[in-house]
Amino acid sequence: MGNRIMVSIECNAYNHEDFIAEALDSMLMQKTDFAYEILIHDDASTDRTADIIRSYEQQYPDIVKPIYQTENQYSQDIPFEVYNSERALGKYTAVCEGDDYWTDREKLQKQVDYMEAHSECSMCVHAAEKVSAVTKKRVATVRPSNKDKIFSVEEVIEGGGELFATNSIMYSREKIPEMPEFYLNATIGDYPIVILGALSGTVYYMDRNMAAYRVEVKGSWTDLHLNDISEKKKHLQDVANLLDEVNVYTNFKYDNVISFTKKRNSFYLLLKQLEIKQTLKKGYRQFYTKPEFFKRIFKRITI
Repeated sequence: MGNRIMVSIECNAYNHEDFIAEALDSMLMQKTDFAYEILIHDDASTDRTADIIRSYEQQYPDIVKPIYQTENQYSQDIPFEVYNSERALGKYTAVCEGDDYWTDREKLQKQVDYMEAHSECSMCVHAAEKVSAVTKKRVATVRPSNKDKIFSVEEVIEGGGELFATNSIMYSREKIPEMPEFYLNATIGDYPIVILGALSGTVYYMDRNMAAYRVEVKGSWTDLHLNDISEKKKHLQDVANLLDEVNVYTNFKYDNVISFTKKRNSFYLLLKQLEIKQTLKKGYRQFYTKPEFFKRIFKRITI
């Protein structure tokens, strides 16, 4: 494949001075038979993140291609994808946030090989581990299947935003040339892009652990949004709004799974609030018999 840029790596960074070097090193260690570029977007960091990125830009000017914001874009609800969609040269986009990193040198090659051989594939994902930013130890594994498989639209919708690790995502820019309204309106993580991937072709999961996804990062999206009940309620309302938009976008083809998923999310929020009487009402009782209930109780209820 030679000098043609096959993959554009999309990396968003904000106050990641403790992590950004490891993220960039993990991208630069990739062994591929094609060229790739790192489109890094520093969202007006107030620490040394931009300085660290500049040092990599000087060392690897043909690969590391930064944008340095002087005013924070995230706080203005401007999705950073808008800065990369027009400048990206790759056939595929791989995602890795500035506080995460890859652990397998063959990650990009394996995903591209699969997608090149399967033209119907719009998105390829893989297993990853969750690593604590505090202890630096593995705390969990993101492994939605114990074998390679294609995930259906229904499974992706029901799986929610944490079904796959962000930094496992690679998608086809040909199959997803532009982002629809439901994606642009969303304020929540990866859920919209994975749903879009499933609607645009097949989503293929590789059961190979090739990345580390950091949790317990101070100031991260999860840290800011999911650490108290009122924020959780707002988050689930945002999820419900997204699913309603997806329902309209797909002409209600997936109405059953969307209705089920919204109700299940409400059930777990009620449990979190210890509103046990509410959970025993008609429509909610079904969730007590699902295998997921016992898994969540075992892990202490999470949403």
